[in-house]
Amino acid sequence: MLACAPPVPAKPDRFEAPTASARRAGGVLVLGLGNPILGDDGVGWHAAEAVSRLLAGGRRTAGPQVEVDCAALGGLRLMERMLGYDRVILIDSIETQEGPEGRMRVFSLEELADPCAGHTASAHDASLRTALELARALGEAVPSRVDVVAVEVRNLYRFSERLSEPVWQGIPRAVQAVFELLAKEET
Repeated sequence: MLACAPPVPAKPDRFEAPTASARRAGGVLVLGLGNPILGDDGVGWHAAEAVSRLLAGGRRTAGPQVEVDCAALGGLRLMERMLGYDRVILIDSIETQEGPEGRMRVFSLEELADPCAGHTASAHDASLRTALELARALGEAVPSRVDVVAVEVRNLYRFSERLSEPVWQGIPRAVQAVFELLAKEET
């Protein structure tokens, strides 16, 4: 079982527009999503930081280049961050009410409901799936596959840098799922 470090202070959004060389880089992006000062919404950041520590410690040495980052992005900005990678693994919270807090699930992006489909009148509200379709239509290098590792949460709006205990306990399962997805990339 992974022993995660205690929660870390909030970090500013680390997004930078991809350079031309980054757009051709390929490889895999593991991206922890959420807001680290909204309690359980920060689970993606915590899990991504654990993945980063394990990769730095030599847990995985073969296969494609892997970059790990954290972001509080959505829609068009998230799509821009993903450009140029062959594959993306997103780690995020999910609130379905279909399972206990801390339950981890893995989906392809296509398996998730698109909450904005047919209901948005503004490009500012574009869902990730819509943003990726737009980028593909414009000839951008979009990932061939996007997987989502999601941890079930109940409280996304409590100001805190700490995760609830059940969600904290879900991090090792989420990290393991990321490494299983990375292992599939190697074969």
